Amino acid sequence: MARLAPVFLLVLGLSALFSSHIAPFDPDAQSLGDVLIPPRGSDSQGRLHLLGTDFLGRDVFSRLIYGSRVSLAMAATVVLVSCVIGAGLGLVAGYSGGRVDSIAMRFADVQLALPFMLIAIAVMAALGPGLDKMILVLILVTWAIYARIARGQVLAAKELDFVLAARSLGASTPRILVKHVFPNILGALIVVATLETAQMVVAEAALSYLGLGVRPPTASWGSMLADGRNYLYTSWWLSTFPGMAIFLTVLSINVLGAELRERMDPRLRRWKGATGLGGQARDGGRLVQSERPLQGTAAARVRTVGGNGG
Repeated sequence: MARLAPVFLLVLGLSALFSSHIAPFDPDAQSLGDVLIPPRGSDSQGRLHLLGTDFLGRDVFSRLIYGSRVSLAMAATVVLVSCVIGAGLGLVAGYSGGRVDSIAMRFADVQLALPFMLIAIAVMAALGPGLDKMILVLILVTWAIYARIARGQVLAAKELDFVLAARSLGASTPRILVKHVFPNILGALIVVATLETAQMVVAEAALSYLGLGVRPPTASWGSMLADGRNYLYTSWWLSTFPGMAIFLTVLSINVLGAELRERMDPRLRRWKGATGLGGQARDGGRLVQSERPLQGTAAARVRTVGGNGG
């Protein structure tokens, strides 16, 4: 899975980037004489439709490719901007402490206390549908997650010996944050950003499904799901293929995030190399069992479960 996930995401990204060259048909072109053609069926002109057509005669495969542009571009933009805002605020608040920390975290607490999807739906209903408005709304309701994670990691990292040493040698606060503190919280931010990327894909699909996402006739996976809900029993492919695209994309992002977390954390690399798949290793003649380190711990804990020669 760790090898297949990046391959799938790479293919998906290239398809979204070069969708105008890959898609065999115009995703918005309608043909009322060729509606609801099943997968691998041909239209009245003899052209093959790999995934069939919808109720307006539009090619499902072409719309699926163009829909990936909306989901991936929106998710990447929201995660990047909200991570920069939230992580930057969490860094400053956690390292400074005092009133700055208190005020920043109270704003984060208020935002986190509000239901994520309910606020997004309410704001989108007030502003109206549109990709730019959806990106803005999702940034406003997700920055606090990164701020909370960054602040908690900074509180632990700023008490480490090398940070205290840099401070005692007269290093400036920006240098300490950038050179010493931020690299130590990057792993946690990557994990959160990965999970949030998958969640943003689902959020876009949910808002588009409710008619609050991109404006028609722009193709998106959520709007394709909404279009096919009335044809589930007669034309299953209208909802099945967009649903599979969402499922595989979210799964691949989560698997990739877990793999990146293990590769970037030296503690996990040591644990994985020492214990292997079984979680056990032999040190000389002693059987040793390692416990997976939790986020924020200084080192892996090792418990001896056997004696010499055992």
